[in-house]
Amino acid sequence: MILKNQDMDMCSGPLFGKILRFSLPIMAMNLLQLLFNAADMVVVGQFSGSKALAAVGATGSLINLIVNLFMGLSVGTSVIVSQDFGADQPAEVSRSVHTSISISIISGLIVMVMGLALCEPLLHMMGTPEDIFDLSVLYMKIYFIGIPASMVYNFGAAILRAVGDSRRPMYYLVVTGIVNVVLNLFFVIVLHMSVDGVAWATVISQYLSMLLILVCLYRSDGAIRFVPRRMRIDFHKLKLIVKIGLPAGMQSLLFSISNVLIQSAVNSFGSTMVAASSAAGNIENLVGTTMNAYYNAAITFTGQNMGAKKYDRIDTIARICTVLIFVTWFLLGGIILIFGKPLLGIYTSEPDVIELGMLRMKIMMAVYFTCATMNVFPGLSRGMGYSVLPMLCTLIGACLMRIVWLATFFAWYPTVIMLFLCYPISWTLAGLGQVGIFFYARRQIRKRAALEGGSAGEKPMSDEEVLVTK
Repeated sequence: MILKNQDMDMCSGPLFGKILRFSLPIMAMNLLQLLFNAADMVVVGQFSGSKALAAVGATGSLINLIVNLFMGLSVGTSVIVSQDFGADQPAEVSRSVHTSISISIISGLIVMVMGLALCEPLLHMMGTPEDIFDLSVLYMKIYFIGIPASMVYNFGAAILRAVGDSRRPMYYLVVTGIVNVVLNLFFVIVLHMSVDGVAWATVISQYLSMLLILVCLYRSDGAIRFVPRRMRIDFHKLKLIVKIGLPAGMQSLLFSISNVLIQSAVNSFGSTMVAASSAAGNIENLVGTTMNAYYNAAITFTGQNMGAKKYDRIDTIARICTVLIFVTWFLLGGIILIFGKPLLGIYTSEPDVIELGMLRMKIMMAVYFTCATMNVFPGLSRGMGYSVLPMLCTLIGACLMRIVWLATFFAWYPTVIMLFLCYPISWTLAGLGQVGIFFYARRQIRKRAALEGGSAGEKPMSDEEVLVTK
């Protein structure tokens, strides 16, 4: 038997308080991660100038393009571990844990090599302005040295969240984030380094986070304990993780491709626009990363209740996540619009950068709840075993729409406003599609449960086309 934490029993009792309690540490962790990442840009923007700020900002979409396919496999880890845990199968949980850590190490090494080899030609293809090109290449080459550590940390954090522990990953991030900020200041201000300083600070903090998460898993009791000598790939678990995680990674990859194209369009307006868009994007992510906690909650709570065969509770999970999306958008979006200029002023003191940044944030915040809907509802679907359909929805509703928009409306009217409008329009289309997929998955599960033995709470799905089976 798996000894479950009664304070976070996801399979019985009221859900609202538990979802909120589970989400808050993830929310704090995401916000801290964002703030620590923003520290890179703040430090170089204030002490090395707007070109250094633009150089760091110009790399974000490209880094995500290279990283996200493999990072998506951690979603598969979260789903499979949570289903095994909900089904009270400790041996299966252990195999999932050791397979996941093995995958994370291999994936991290692959991504590191790809990043080091491809960063320069891809920055050329994106039309990165010449005055920031060399700095962007330098930042990326150092940054990718830390990717293996980042990959292990994210897989380890996914394991802990899958069993209801969202606090310890947050604690470790606080420690490593503080180290990152201190090193940023030391390298840039004291040693007079530029983007290379903030990059090395990030790398060091990433390896510290890896060490902390591995020690945590090693010292854990029960099925999630990590024992290095047991580390191997169980190919059955690998298949299940890839089945869920690869489409999730493909979705992130497709998003990254579309964002790279948008970044190329941003680059065409010059380094001032690049700096403004980068700073504004970091502030907007305060809302996005907060809402991402609900995505993690949706996956974990849905996965555990699927494992426990309590399908009726999934409707309640969906309703609670929807309410939280709108409340968060109203509160945080409003704060960002009211205090937008002072927030941008943290990154730079240049008026042109601030004005362009405000223009972008007004467009984004107006309908940001659609972005959250697009991101959170796939968590519900993936927790039920559906991962391909959310990926296809993202491909059509978001990625292809952005490409079409850039090739038509933006090409006809090449203005900053027309460029940034592609975000809310694609969010709305993809969000509507993701809600539809959730209701389809829900209906299929209920239908099959009825065919296989009565009520929707009695029997699990066995069809591998719609549900991950053990």
